[in-house]
Amino acid sequence: MKGIIFDFNGTLFWDSQLHYDAWRMFSEKLRGYPFTDDEMRKYMFGRTNKDIIEYCTGETPSDELVTKLAYEKESLYRQQCLKDKDSFKLAPGAVEFLNWLTQNNIPRTIATMSEWQNVEFYIKEFKLEKWFDIDKIVFSNGKIKGKPDPEIYLIAAENLKLSPKDCIVIEDAISGLESAHRANIGKIIAIASLEPHSLYEKIDYVDKIIDNFYQFDKTIFNNI
Repeated sequence: MKGIIFDFNGTLFWDSQLHYDAWRMFSEKLRGYPFTDDEMRKYMFGRTNKDIIEYCTGETPSDELVTKLAYEKESLYRQQCLKDKDSFKLAPGAVEFLNWLTQNNIPRTIATMSEWQNVEFYIKEFKLEKWFDIDKIVFSNGKIKGKPDPEIYLIAAENLKLSPKDCIVIEDAISGLESAHRANIGKIIAIASLEPHSLYEKIDYVDKIIDNFYQFDKTIFNNI
């Protein structure tokens, strides 16, 4: 393997519960009852805000409605991030791993379905420019198809000037893992930040399951 692509939410930053809480609230507001756990896994993580709102309402929302609801939800989410000081940090082992990747000049980027307001928030709060070329980060810009479509990982590999088969992807979401598989990513690693190992063990294209970045096997890179 020559390079690595990180999902962000639930992977580099373990914020899945905050998104769960915010989307449950908005589901209740939009349709009168909250998302179930199974709905969250299938229809929320890795999807665009438009995809989620369309699933929730059963109708294609106007761009104005998507913008309004997404702004409300993401503003609430960012407020909750800043309130939870103890949890507002990168995943266990992530800083050490990112430092190692940087020191060894391993090509790397982020591929997230977060929109720019949140990505900008993460860049500022986590000082992501220490480890990543900000221009190479792929995010939901209103044009990229949501996961499980492979587009986001194909763009990320292209940004690294690598073939998808030479890249590793680390993901926590089922839709994101499928996206990486459909993009023909060389190695797909699931990180069990919120879900149990058993959820990922049944997916035959997941090459490895880790609990944190301390468990990442660095020998997987063939240019070290």
